[in-house]
Amino acid sequence: MVTRGKNINLFLIDGEASGRIKCTMANWVGIAYKIPRTELERCQERDDLKQSGVYFLFGVSEKTGKDIVYVGQAGARKSGEGILNRLKEHKRNPDKGYWHEAVVFTTTNNYFGATEISYLENRFRNIAMDAKRYDVKNVNEPNLGNIREEQESELEEFIDYAKVIMGTLGHKVFVPLTKSAFEKKNDEHIDITEKIFYFKRKSKKSNKIIEAICKQTNDGFVVLQGSHIEIIDSHTIPATIKAARKKTNIDDNNILQEDILFKSPSYAAAFVIGGHVNGLVSWKTKDGKTLKDIEEE
Repeated sequence: MVTRGKNINLFLIDGEASGRIKCTMANWVGIAYKIPRTELERCQERDDLKQSGVYFLFGVSEKTGKDIVYVGQAGARKSGEGILNRLKEHKRNPDKGYWHEAVVFTTTNNYFGATEISYLENRFRNIAMDAKRYDVKNVNEPNLGNIREEQESELEEFIDYAKVIMGTLGHKVFVPLTKSAFEKKNDEHIDITEKIFYFKRKSKKSNKIIEAICKQTNDGFVVLQGSHIEIIDSHTIPATIKAARKKTNIDDNNILQEDILFKSPSYAAAFVIGGHVNGLVSWKTKDGKTLKDIEEE
């Protein structure tokens, strides 16, 4: 299937990228807003924010430093209050103090009813959970509701557009870091277009063979779940990597239990071995070529 371009219109309401942004897309009935927490009150006159819709609250955990998101829904009320009023309620709630901006999805024709927003809330929350980019704050799974197959088809198309919009607005909450390939490293059917690299050396600290695998993506270098990690730190380890190792889920056998993204190959390798290392020569393809060799080619 041919991948086609998308025409997205971003309107900077306040004339600056850090302010409110209205987002529409060609041939799409949806409309999205990116609203900083500090700018909610300035949205009072926007009628489409008084409709039904689904919203996302984005923030950062003070304990872990990881991105967090809460997915919610808001129905239109007879008083003329809808999404915006719900966001204001969250702003007043002391338990919701973590978020700094909201992204809202509604429609240009006020199409969403209770059934539609319940379905969307459920799907958006579960997609975000599966992607594992953000810590999802929803404690319980929202009710999926009962919808006709025609409605499901329309709403899934809306979700596809919303994924593109969300990424454009700066949140990859629906995009998995990568599909784990660790258990497939000896599989001849691995997609040859994937940039998979391997790390293997004997650690002088633990006297164990440390073996890891990473994938180079558009975001950087992802150390994949299933990699074996040296848990003893060297004195040369960068402070940020040392902190990341403490927060990461590694089991009793020193096996990494989640995919971890790094911006550079050296930081990815330092995470694995627990010390300073040149990632350009430490990460190699299955046939022994270093990352440096490939980039020079």
